[in-house]
Amino acid sequence: MVKISITTSRRTELVPVTRAIQAALAKLPAWDGLLHVHSPHTTAGVTVNEQADPDVAADMEQALSKLVPWSAGYAHAEGNSAAHIQTALVGVSAWVPVRGGRLAMGTWQGIFLCEFDGPRARELWLTPVKEA
Repeated sequence: MVKISITTSRRTELVPVTRAIQAALAKLPAWDGLLHVHSPHTTAGVTVNEQADPDVAADMEQALSKLVPWSAGYAHAEGNSAAHIQTALVGVSAWVPVRGGRLAMGTWQGIFLCEFDGPRARELWLTPVKEA
């Protein structure tokens, strides 16, 4: 497993991490298979979506904040229930194909760390699964 660190700057933020992940993969021998990208946090997820237009990430941030508002009478004493719910909706991991040691995604696709309780220092855990 390879770990990468990401620092977020806002409470809700979709951080593009494709380049950081590709840089981490470049340190490994070339391989074909799948990469499991996992967030070990309960208030930060992972998604694959359009990275070419930053407005898409901004729209997703806004939509998730509207769908699950920060203050809605939640019982959780820490006060960040919205972040937990948003993470549950997005999920904490993604599988991405790898060919020749490079991420194999669609033209517009990118990988995002989805911060819902920032700003914070976060990690992503990258686990290569090589083809037999």
